[in-house]
Amino acid sequence: MLFFVARKLLYIVPVLIAVSILTFVIASLLPGDLAYVILGDQATPEKVAALRHDMGLDEPIWLRYFGWLWHILQGDFGRSFRTGQTVLDAVSERIPVSFELMMLAELIGLAIGVPLAIACAAKAGSAFDRFVTSSAFGMLSVPTFLSAILLIYLFAVELHWLPATGYVPIAEDPIANLRFMVLPALTLALAEWPGIMRVLRSDMIAALQEDYIALAKAKGLKPSRILFVHALKPSSLTLVTITGINIGRLIGGAVIVETIFALPGIGRLLVGAIYTRDLIILQGVVLLVAAGFVIMNFIVDMLYAVLDPRIRHGHA
Repeated sequence: MLFFVARKLLYIVPVLIAVSILTFVIASLLPGDLAYVILGDQATPEKVAALRHDMGLDEPIWLRYFGWLWHILQGDFGRSFRTGQTVLDAVSERIPVSFELMMLAELIGLAIGVPLAIACAAKAGSAFDRFVTSSAFGMLSVPTFLSAILLIYLFAVELHWLPATGYVPIAEDPIANLRFMVLPALTLALAEWPGIMRVLRSDMIAALQEDYIALAKAKGLKPSRILFVHALKPSSLTLVTITGINIGRLIGGAVIVETIFALPGIGRLLVGAIYTRDLIILQGVVLLVAAGFVIMNFIVDMLYAVLDPRIRHGHA
């Protein structure tokens, strides 16, 4: 197991290097001059040239990248020229909001998708199965921003059950925090459960047709035990995969959802950095988010090894 973990960690290193290169190059090639943005109305050719020299913007891009990477390796992700706040401080303030949003959305998506997948697999081909499958296809075609608008109109405007925008930290008032987080999390979950349901349903239908399921039925095992133990567990590998992939989708969806619901998370921080051309914040946040996604995929690989020992021994 230690060799398996070490080998996977070695694979992460080149991926993170590639991510850092892409992050820096894309941010550096954006149109405009950062020196002009920082100086604003006080920009003169002399001041711009001096600032570009102080920031190293007049150096070749490869040299600037290695300098930036060296600071990153030392834990210095840079500082916002607008607020003076460091990237790590900005992220640490906002990441609890985004993390809570993504975890709630994933839990709601699993709570909707997994039971529906099990029920559809147990009644494959029935009217219920066809209805749920068709509903999942329909939900996949609904964009996240439209779901957010519809949920706000229904639960905030018409029913007055939940607030439309705002945020209360969970440490201050857990109940108020959940009230503000329900609609954003539900918005993301509505886009996640169809994929979870369809993948798990297909795997469980295939598992229920295996010989060991017929043997379990011949032994007289209860249908519930066959369904939840003998069919669900082998199908959980794909469920783990789709859950890990969903984290990346949730990060992208959080940018839209946090903006619509005015949540002070990583998504709004990125949008603000783009609008104000705060490239220091933009580069640092994108790198941290990408690194988090890579680490999440590493955790998924470790879960594979726990669920199926053949994987870590190379026999699967």
